[in-house]
Amino acid sequence: MPHNQSSKGRFQRNRELFLLSVPALLYKLLFFYLPLVFLIIAFKNYRYDLGLWGSAWVGFENFKFFFVSNAGWLVTRNTVLYNLAFMALTTVCALALAVGLNELKRRWVKLHQTVLFLPYFLSWVVVGYIVLGFLDHQNGVANQLLLGWGSQPVSWYRQAEYWPFILVLVHLWKSIGFATLIYFSGILGIDSSYYEAARIDGASRPQMVLRITLPLLTPLVVILLIIEMGKIFRADFGMFYFVPNDVSFLYNATDVIDTYVYRSLRVVGNLGMSTAVGLYQSVVGLLLVLLSNYVVKKINEENALW
Repeated sequence: MPHNQSSKGRFQRNRELFLLSVPALLYKLLFFYLPLVFLIIAFKNYRYDLGLWGSAWVGFENFKFFFVSNAGWLVTRNTVLYNLAFMALTTVCALALAVGLNELKRRWVKLHQTVLFLPYFLSWVVVGYIVLGFLDHQNGVANQLLLGWGSQPVSWYRQAEYWPFILVLVHLWKSIGFATLIYFSGILGIDSSYYEAARIDGASRPQMVLRITLPLLTPLVVILLIIEMGKIFRADFGMFYFVPNDVSFLYNATDVIDTYVYRSLRVVGNLGMSTAVGLYQSVVGLLLVLLSNYVVKKINEENALW
């Protein structure tokens, strides 16, 4: 009884906060938890005329269809390698920029934050047109520069070997502002007395960054990397579909699990296979998060997510 009374009292004291959370809870329930019922499609030969419960069970056949296909290994490799490159490069560059912003005078910080953060709000459709403006064969900025330097123009949308670098740079340009803002907020949360004590001891700016800023940011960096590990088998569909313009010449370098499943669903209409691949991505992502957190906990328990 006392426990129930304490819970009721806690609700009464914070009822405004609970009421504010209701829309978010309903959103999570409707779009994240109720759809979990339809995961059984991954184990069925789904037919629209028979419905969800009337369709025949096929076990793991839908998973087998993806893994034995010729493109299964290719798109999995592309997805994992791109995400690893995104994680590593974005983390390093965002940390460097956050440290640099911390060294600027405060009146210039907001200007630099705005410039860095603006690309984050652009949709991938808009970014795709921006990239096309640079890489168009006839009128693109890149080929115009090459012609001005006396070189031959490049058919960017027909040569796959350039696209790993292009996609990594485009992702960095679009996402680095948000990552920098997170790390800069972490730097602002560091107690200024550490820097004052180091300054009294005669420490230089680089020494304070190496001995104070980066060590105190390590827990934040580790937590963000653990969360990102859960997405390593998921690719940003908008980026990999709109930036390369879904050009078939580039599939070896730009095709990832999400774009492959989308085309399979659009062409073949195999809803069971697409659901199976989505379930596979989620389960592997969960296991990677658990494994990453376990490893971090063994190394330094204070840096673990839980």
